[in-house]
Amino acid sequence: MLEKSDRVGFSWYEHYERLHLHTVKEMSNLPHSAFPEHYPQYVPRELLCEYFEAYAKQFDIRPQFGEEVTEIKLSEDQQWQVRSASGKMWRTSQVVIATGVNRTPFRPAFEKEEQFAGTIIHSRAYRNARPYRSQRILVVGMGNTGAEIALDLAENGADPFLSVRSPVNIVPRDFLGRPTQKTALLMDKLPNWLGDWLGSQVRGLSMGDLPAFGLPLEKKPPARQLRDEGKTPVVDVGTARAIREGRIKVMPGIKEFYNNGVVFTNGQRYNFSGVILATGYRARLQDFLPNAEVSLDSYGVPRECVGKGAHQGLYFLGFDNYTPGGILGVIRRDSEQIADLIENSVPVGMRRVEK
Repeated sequence: MLEKSDRVGFSWYEHYERLHLHTVKEMSNLPHSAFPEHYPQYVPRELLCEYFEAYAKQFDIRPQFGEEVTEIKLSEDQQWQVRSASGKMWRTSQVVIATGVNRTPFRPAFEKEEQFAGTIIHSRAYRNARPYRSQRILVVGMGNTGAEIALDLAENGADPFLSVRSPVNIVPRDFLGRPTQKTALLMDKLPNWLGDWLGSQVRGLSMGDLPAFGLPLEKKPPARQLRDEGKTPVVDVGTARAIREGRIKVMPGIKEFYNNGVVFTNGQRYNFSGVILATGYRARLQDFLPNAEVSLDSYGVPRECVGKGAHQGLYFLGFDNYTPGGILGVIRRDSEQIADLIENSVPVGMRRVEK
């Protein structure tokens, strides 16, 4: 196992402090090891990091840290050559790529942003609201990260605005005392038309008034958008209420910056002390995998967890955005399939090649 960083679960240590899983703990554990009983239903970031560390010790998983893979290339003798930035190379018949959909922060450019006197950061650099107290802050993008950062700012003394360029699907984390994740998995077993209709009813009852507060809702039902586009709905943990109460102001997309703030596409302009770009991530497998587009969909994500054709012998773990239930549950499911395929294949093995 090659790991770019210096620790297990590095990316989770880097996320903002208040983050909790939006999926219930009994559906979010890794294979063969449930979360401890004392963990809450929605596991907080710090406990998840502890779990990952304990998991590695439990199963004697020893990553080679500080090894950033720079190329995975098929040699003439049909072996995969894996090279790292340190100059090392490994040869193997099979490679599991588990870099995930959130490998590289996506940072769009905006008109006249160089004129802005305030700070502009990607949400990856956001930790907590303390540096932003008593300041007007613009959060750009309303995925799960943008929605929760705006809520964190609102609850801790800042004045947050939320720029939402396109209609969103938003669902409550719990509905009528039941986790929405469990309801979604049950509805996924129904005919699509019926599951979509029920999902629309839940969203309408819980979130239907949000357009009156400036937040446009996606016309597609949440499950259908997930199937069609791999776009996970926003799981609401309090942002909708803060919008209704006026503690978070919703604005449209950005037209341009000026020295003290932003002009929005509706012509309104506001001064801001800082901007947080919750604009998501990209998998960018093409950075180290030649001809990656052969196995990728239009969003740059592998279509299947098992490589085909030119990518036979490669496996892609943690990329399925089209299945309800959360990425950790998908990882548990797909890892079993991948392990079975590797176990039943011809055991060519792997060896380190000296520089």
